[in-house]
Amino acid sequence: MSLKTNTSIQEEEKRTPSFSFPLFSFKNISKNRHLWLFFLPGFVIYTVFFALPTLSALFLSTTDWNGLSSQFSFVGFKNFKELLTNDAIFTQSLTNNLKFTIGVLIFQTLLSLGFALLLYRNSAWNTFYRSLFFVPTIISSVSIAFTWNFMYDPNIGGVNLFLSKIGLEHWTQSWIGNGHIAIYSLAFVQFWAHTGQMLIIFVAGIQAIPSELYEAASIDGATRWQKFKRITWPLLAPATTMVVAYTTIQSFKAFDLIIAMTNGGPSNSTEILSTLLYHEAFINFRFGYASAISVVFMIVIALLTFLQFRVLRLTKM
Repeated sequence: MSLKTNTSIQEEEKRTPSFSFPLFSFKNISKNRHLWLFFLPGFVIYTVFFALPTLSALFLSTTDWNGLSSQFSFVGFKNFKELLTNDAIFTQSLTNNLKFTIGVLIFQTLLSLGFALLLYRNSAWNTFYRSLFFVPTIISSVSIAFTWNFMYDPNIGGVNLFLSKIGLEHWTQSWIGNGHIAIYSLAFVQFWAHTGQMLIIFVAGIQAIPSELYEAASIDGATRWQKFKRITWPLLAPATTMVVAYTTIQSFKAFDLIIAMTNGGPSNSTEILSTLLYHEAFINFRFGYASAISVVFMIVIALLTFLQFRVLRLTKM
């Protein structure tokens, strides 16, 4: 290449605008102080709605504040000690939380993936069915709770009526009145309401996979199962990670559905950490103890999310 050519290339590069300018470097911010305005709204929202409440919960968890009085005493780690060693309801609530979350996670993920494999093509009917599955997502949880309370009614509910019509009268029962199955009945309502939401994420993931890969696999004689195992499932890893993480956090923090359907009953069989926190704070007026529950709650969710990302990252390697 000639010297003239090199010189012209260099001149062209000088004229070409560069997009590697470190816009948000500390050096640049110090020169252009107005750039702090871009950070300010997000910083204020994060501080007011996350950082301060978290610090407040940590502080209150070491007190015996009742939520009403201006007087309180510091009790150190007494709330945590009682919570972890002398509170059977907390242990039961944590167990119920795990049952609820695992049930929702398994069935919601499998159902949404299965429906996505059936409805990912952009035909008129598929678009209609995807919209139909998504409808429960935009309905309030309280409305869904009242609807399913009626469906689960042991006398006039649609579930028992359907079982009677198909000859399964011996399966009819009080679905949310039986403490042994009530938490699973609520889990069914939860994944019924949100499967359509996860369906959309999986559909987007499948549609992002290049069709050339399936064409090449067809030429090689691959079966549908082999295409799913070797192409679809590995390339759905980002969508699966999002669905699993979101479903876990969403179901672990479930509150309004359970409060509206069972209020934690019968006999605390559907009590989970979020409802226990509410009952301790606003029914028993033990805000210090409820703050300790919220701290443990936050740690459990963070731990579960971390473990999920670790497992999913290992499966992609």
